[in-house]
Amino acid sequence: MATTAQPSDSLARRHWEWQYLELMRRIWTDGDERRDRTGVGTRSVFGAQLRFDLADGAMPLLSTKRVYWKTASREMLWFLTGSTNIRPLVLQNVKIWNEWPHARYVRETGDAIALDDFVARIAGDEAFASQWGDLGPVYGKQWVDWPTYEAAGDGLFRRGPGINQVAQVVDSLQRNPGSRRHIIEGWNVAELDTMALPPCHKTYQFHVAGNRLNGLMYQRSCDVALGLPFNLWGAALLTRMLAQQTGYEPGELVWMGGDVHLYLNHGELVEAQLSREPSGQARLNILRQPDTIFDYRIEDFEIVDYEPQGALSAPVAV
Repeated sequence: MATTAQPSDSLARRHWEWQYLELMRRIWTDGDERRDRTGVGTRSVFGAQLRFDLADGAMPLLSTKRVYWKTASREMLWFLTGSTNIRPLVLQNVKIWNEWPHARYVRETGDAIALDDFVARIAGDEAFASQWGDLGPVYGKQWVDWPTYEAAGDGLFRRGPGINQVAQVVDSLQRNPGSRRHIIEGWNVAELDTMALPPCHKTYQFHVAGNRLNGLMYQRSCDVALGLPFNLWGAALLTRMLAQQTGYEPGELVWMGGDVHLYLNHGELVEAQLSREPSGQARLNILRQPDTIFDYRIEDFEIVDYEPQGALSAPVAV
């Protein structure tokens, strides 16, 4: 089994990324090997935590492999629109959600179209995308339009106005900073079966301490090699945007995982990454303050001092 490279000096020893590498090593060497939904198999531990200080623009962007932060940012901005269709992502060359609607299309139609050809049809045919590009009421739908129902008479109910949890959190951070209810929840039990994938990063909570905004994200299921680098970035970016919108300084990001795992077919990536040492510290500049948290654009974000080591890839388990 691989062992994590050891920090060469006291400065390296304090680098936040050693937490990530140690978690990866622990899963790969000591995790429980188990069957999973995808059929690929995982090594898994239950219950993990990482902490990261967002002060001075610092961001949890891995240096031991290249993380495509613009892709992760575009996904977060897409969540905030409430969209559940992959077409806006496809048109930005964001590929991370393509496999799920493609698998559904092949399963339901029997047409064994190649993934690239399916994605090209999503991009070029709006009607096709409307029918086959939707993921069900995932993430953003729950975040900004959580469904409500109201009595319509005769024991029937009709759809009521949706709840914008993100807007509510912005308001509560400004009006009642000491509240323990600054929460964005994605786990809508009534709609899980209609989602392409139930939310993995399911719960976000925010906490004001002095003039700093802390963020916590709980992830019920975490692919540490491919998913977690994106999830850390997304949670940190959301915390940074909320801090700017509500007038606080960025505080600490706390990540908590439930079933935290590595897929058995990710061995080459794991071995390669565990042989590397973290270095440097990427920082995020937000170049303007939009009117609302829903008005950020990818051009508003600038990363400086990011010098990652080479990209590492592995197959996505669907």
